Amino acid sequence: MHYALLVITNSAWILTASILAIIVALDFTWAVARRNQNTTLKEATLWSFLYVSLAIAFGIHLGTWTDAQTQQEFFAGWLTEYSLSFDNLFVFVIILSRLKIEEKSKQLALLFGILIALVFRIIAITLGAAAIKQFEWVFFIFGAFLIYTAVHLFLEGSQEKEEEKESKLIEYLRAKGLKPFTIALLALGATDILFALDSIPAIFGLTENVYVVVTANIFALMGLRQLYFLIGGLMQRLIYIGKGLSVILGFIGIKLFFHAFHAVNIHEIAGIKIPDITITQSLSVIVGVLAIATVSSLVVTAKRK
Repeated sequence: MHYALLVITNSAWILTASILAIIVALDFTWAVARRNQNTTLKEATLWSFLYVSLAIAFGIHLGTWTDAQTQQEFFAGWLTEYSLSFDNLFVFVIILSRLKIEEKSKQLALLFGILIALVFRIIAITLGAAAIKQFEWVFFIFGAFLIYTAVHLFLEGSQEKEEEKESKLIEYLRAKGLKPFTIALLALGATDILFALDSIPAIFGLTENVYVVVTANIFALMGLRQLYFLIGGLMQRLIYIGKGLSVILGFIGIKLFFHAFHAVNIHEIAGIKIPDITITQSLSVIVGVLAIATVSSLVVTAKRK
């Protein structure tokens, strides 16, 4: 039975990789063909709806040939990675606006930015999976890093801080005599590396299934280019998304610590049993925090207006 499952898994990898590669290739071909045209709101809406629908459909189908836990792990991972990608997109907005990149050039800039993000995620996933396989105590490092990131993000607390950091990077590259488009690609690549460092420990805190990790990341990154043109000013209204992300990362960091203790056969400390947080509980926390952060942001910004 184990061998049969292995064959199915290999077949699933090949089929999934082929389908996703075709979808991504079609999207990129469309972007290159329309690189000199502005993306309309209708076009961005349709593409964004398509990619979200594909992710949901994939998650539902995943449960039909695996199990409920794997399905929940995918949705938890996809929501977390999508949220982090959304935050990544905010930085893209800052970079492209600071550099005054023309609307027609944004297609290619975003295209390359997302490709770079995809490459760095795959590299980080490969390294992360190898580290976990060899050293289970690496979960302590992942957990500590996520908690540190969560605290830093929560205390940083403002989009102005992000703008200040990106501005310094842009000014440095400008001083080196680089052209705006080249600076945009380098800045996007630099931010992709930073976000990969956050996102990979976060999703490994939800699942160790590499298939789920890879597919959740790809579905989270697909459609970001269209989402950029869709949300526009809405990003300025989601003022608490950063806070929500910090809570999610902190929660996953704590969960990783619990998991690491169990992995090294420590199941209680000072007579207190170390809890084992289920994926259902994790998914509930992620959905709940994102919903509260989104609704709170829209309500507060609406009142300010």
